[in-house]
Amino acid sequence: MTDSATSAAISPTEFRAAGTDLSERRRSGVSRGPLIDLVRPAGAPDITWNENGAARISAFTTIATLAADAKLAAAYPGLAAAAAGLATPQIRHMATLGGNLAQRSRCWYFRDPHIACLKKGGDACPARNGNHLYGVAFDLGPCIAPHPSTMAAALLAYDATVTTNQRQHLGIAALLGDGSNGHADNLLAPGEVIESVDLDVPAAGERALYRRAISRSHAEWPLAEVVVRAVIADGTFKLARVAAGGIAPVPLQLEAAESVLRGAAANAATIDKAVAQSTVGANPLPMTGYKLDLLRGLMRDLLERIIA
Repeated sequence: MTDSATSAAISPTEFRAAGTDLSERRRSGVSRGPLIDLVRPAGAPDITWNENGAARISAFTTIATLAADAKLAAAYPGLAAAAAGLATPQIRHMATLGGNLAQRSRCWYFRDPHIACLKKGGDACPARNGNHLYGVAFDLGPCIAPHPSTMAAALLAYDATVTTNQRQHLGIAALLGDGSNGHADNLLAPGEVIESVDLDVPAAGERALYRRAISRSHAEWPLAEVVVRAVIADGTFKLARVAAGGIAPVPLQLEAAESVLRGAAANAATIDKAVAQSTVGANPLPMTGYKLDLLRGLMRDLLERIIA
């Protein structure tokens, strides 16, 4: 594909809220089309609570607000922990929940304006036969870039649903797909904008933690990240939800690990079994096998802390 054809393929109208990701793409020349600014309605709240104690979060809510809201942290501790763990304080104070869910791939081939790839209208993924050190360990489709949204992984763990200006009650899988579509980072239609996110009624007695593995000490995208939710009563896992990011084209619910935990004793033997099942379905690329070690390490660390 020629550079002019690439430019035409990646120059649709785009929406801008805080623009933390879009601004970088505009500077690099990857995004060149016209913009439509999204403006928060005057007086619109960040978080509202229904009579059952479930939260609705506006897409305009900043990541910093999610991380700092004490009521949200008490009700959905894994979500608040994930928000507190991503990016930098400066980015968290600007970036919005909707923008985090709808952000574009961080793959260096996608971010190069002179290289065609599937997400820019090309016919192949250059990372597959190129440098894919930061690629997926669960190879689900033609594009091998991991999905960049930390909040999507956290919301997957909470069975959250998304409302747009065109549709309601979209699960995270319905919003982002199953990883088999290498041409898009999400399944939003042209002109479709995320408006809010709905969460279920909080689980009584929930414990939840988030952790990511990164390649430097601060301000880095995750090589792998995990959210673990649990309710433990009488020494037994009554609830167990595990979601992971950085390892696949979409956030993954680690169902095999969850099935080991549910109804099992909250002890070291159960953790060993769950950790072993956390990589079921993995098919790493030649350069990404290390991500499975990171995933297992994160799982073990979080589960040991959960039961402590």
